[in-house]
Amino acid sequence: MKKTLIAAIVGGIVLFMWQFLSWTALNLHSASQQYTPKQDSILQMLKTNLDKEGGYYMPSAPPETSFEGMEKLAAENVGKPWASVQYHASLEYNMGTNMVRGLVADIFIIWLLCWILAKIASNNFTTTFTASIFVGLIVYLNSSYTSHIWYPMFDIRAYLIDAIVGWGLVGVWLGWWMNRQPK
Repeated sequence: MKKTLIAAIVGGIVLFMWQFLSWTALNLHSASQQYTPKQDSILQMLKTNLDKEGGYYMPSAPPETSFEGMEKLAAENVGKPWASVQYHASLEYNMGTNMVRGLVADIFIIWLLCWILAKIASNNFTTTFTASIFVGLIVYLNSSYTSHIWYPMFDIRAYLIDAIVGWGLVGVWLGWWMNRQPK
């Protein structure tokens, strides 16, 4: 249990540090967070025109629209601009709390992976490393990529890099730690 707990804590920190580097120092996700000098007028327009917080896809049909009506709206808008907006009425900025939540989630995720790895009878460094990469690819394909299919993201390559590098680093750590022979 102690070995698994150490594996999860250090592995969670490794994953967290990669995520931190990816979003900050390396700025791999910059394409999805671009600056516009028109941001104040856009935010004011959203505040004026949106009744509540929420996710908005535009153009979109009212909820009571028939399937045929939705198909017609889609056909009429092919080739025209569209937007996906996540609107929040108030910016809540608590970097410390958000970072702690992210780190705890990463540690828990790695603990789950350690549980799976412990069930593999013939586990070794290569198996652990490969399984970690596969988990990263599963996360990427089930989350970022499937979202990208419907709502293209400008930083989809960054998410793929995160999946391979972040989970690869975790795999190196777990492959060494989980498979080392006790002294």
